[in-house]
Amino acid sequence: MEGSLKKLAGYRMDRAKEMLVAARENLEIGQYKTSLNRSYYAIFHAMRAMNILKGFDSSKHSGVIAFLIRSISKKIFSIGIYLS
Repeated sequence: MEGSLKKLAGYRMDRAKEMLVAARENLEIGQYKTSLNRSYYAIFHAMRAMNILKGFDSSKHSGVIAFLIRSISKKIFSIGIYLS
């Protein structure tokens, strides 16, 4: 199963790269809103690629963001850095 997860992560990173190329192309022709949208989806697909390798999957944006926040929070508090 690990191999299939790596393939899925690779596919998602390929999607992220496609979105990044599209974002750059749209930026160059002055399509700023579309460029921003493609940039967002590049990040979204890259995060989903990382998450699947950690054993988490969600197609919902809120789920992907919540997992990121939980992961960051665990790291911050596990090394003793506290937010004021």
